[in-house]
Amino acid sequence: WGTFAAVLLLAGGGSAYAQAGQDRWRFTTMDDGLVTASLAAVNKLTNNSGTLSYSPVLTIACRTGGDPQWSEWLRLNDMASGSTVTVSVAIGGNQAVDERWMTSGRGKVLVKSGPQAVSRLVPAERLALSWRFGILSGRGEADFDLEGISDVVGQLAEACQTNQP
Repeated sequence: WGTFAAVLLLAGGGSAYAQAGQDRWRFTTMDDGLVTASLAAVNKLTNNSGTLSYSPVLTIACRTGGDPQWSEWLRLNDMASGSTVTVSVAIGGNQAVDERWMTSGRGKVLVKSGPQAVSRLVPAERLALSWRFGILSGRGEADFDLEGISDVVGQLAEACQTNQP
C-alpha cells in the first residue's frame, strides 16, 4: 500500500477538476486503475523549520479490483514518526474519536483504509483531524469543508466501476 501511495504523490496521471459545487476537489486517474479526489484543508500548518506554511491535503481513493478498494489519505509536508499514528477524527458535529492510521510515503502520508473510512464522510459537511508528528513534536490539525463529497464519492465509484461505500 505504501508504495503506490508514494508513487501517486510523485507520478503524473490524468487529472481534472470537479465541476459545480465540487470545484475545490482535484480528480486524478492513474494508469494502474487508482482514481483519487483530493481537497486542501481550509487551514494552514507551518513546517518544522517555521519558514513555510501549507495546507494538508485529504485524498479519497478507490481502485478497480484493488485491495483495499477504498481509502482515505492525509498528505503532509512534514514527517510523522512511527508506522502508525493516532489521529483524532471529528466528522460533522460529532465528538472526536481516536483512530490508528498507517504512515506511508516516508511518514508524510497518513492512511485509513477500507470502505468505512470513506462512507462515514459522505453525510458530513466538515472533517477535523488532529495528530502528533512525534513524541517530542507538536500537534498538527487539519479542517476540511466536505461540501459536495457525496457527489465526489459517486464519481469515484463510477470511475472505479464499483458501488459507493
